[in-house]
Amino acid sequence: MKPAVPRPDLRQTAARIGINALYLIPGRVGGTEIYLRELLQALARIDTVNQYFIFTNLDTPTGLVPCQANFHQIKQRVRASFRPARILWEQTVLPFEVARYRLDVLFNPGFTSPLLACCPSATVFHDLQHKRHPEHFRRWDLPFWRLLLWMAAHRSRALIAISEATRADLQRCYRIPGKVVTVIPHGVGPRFFTLDRSSTKPYLLYVATLHPHKNHERLLRAYAQRPRPEQLVFAGLLGLHANAVRALIAELNVGDSVRLTGWIPREELYRLYAQASACVVPSTFEGFGMPVLEALAAGIPTACSDIPALRESAGEAALFFDPLDEDAIAAALDRITGDEPLRQTLTRAGPERARSFTWESTANKTLETLLSVT
Repeated sequence: MKPAVPRPDLRQTAARIGINALYLIPGRVGGTEIYLRELLQALARIDTVNQYFIFTNLDTPTGLVPCQANFHQIKQRVRASFRPARILWEQTVLPFEVARYRLDVLFNPGFTSPLLACCPSATVFHDLQHKRHPEHFRRWDLPFWRLLLWMAAHRSRALIAISEATRADLQRCYRIPGKVVTVIPHGVGPRFFTLDRSSTKPYLLYVATLHPHKNHERLLRAYAQRPRPEQLVFAGLLGLHANAVRALIAELNVGDSVRLTGWIPREELYRLYAQASACVVPSTFEGFGMPVLEALAAGIPTACSDIPALRESAGEAALFFDPLDEDAIAAALDRITGDEPLRQTLTRAGPERARSFTWESTANKTLETLLSVT
């Protein structure tokens, strides 16, 4: 009998890595868009050997895929903005594309993966909000979230959680063995460390989509408890809770001091960070908390919810408060704007903490995970 021929070690030979970017809708998927963009650029910086095949949709703008010889954009004839068509395409057409391009592994950075892919899959779970807070989902969306994420969790060879909090949720909600889940935190871009903060303005900045778990309403009520010299700027997509937030602003009569920006280009976001006197993040639930890390990197005094994911990202470099207690939020607003020794301490501590989170580290650990399942 002839001896079995060993499979080549993909750490020494080029692997063919697929990236399922079908979910991406520019300006409409929040932090998962930033995650994908930054990760792709970081992968290009660290890897010129392995071949990457990025499957994009008709809504995908130019500039997503790095201009590098080992990165290939594979355009698919489907729009992510029509979610049923995107889901159907992912489950029926994408498996054929995986086979066509002879992929060694398929990386799914947006929660869902094709059930019938002929190669191993690795899927990123940014959070399990649909399990922890199903009340925040529309009734007709929730069954699809439950089914598709359950399938991805049990079909994928490897799962990537962006925090220990999310890893714990995966193990508790899906009974996933610990060895299947790898924790790979987000990074923070170098631009945030170099923002010119010499001309700050009196406003509090909260970067978040207007969704229920972002807790805008409690923040508004805390902000309105007494007159404040600082304005309040909500920067982010006008999501499911936008009408409720607008109604509360009118009810509290704070329309002159509260600004809703909606989605804004990245350059405008940098400007808002550069000029903010402080940042506040009162979320009741997060998978990681990218805006907290961005604020810390910029050296902005930051107050945020005392929840596991934000404790992981901020460490001791932020002021924490109970997000369910409006009086606690109001007290935190007073301290983050008026306690100058605290502000100076956090301004120094923030960048130091944030420097331990780099996109190159995220890319290296992600690539290691992908190659480990081939």
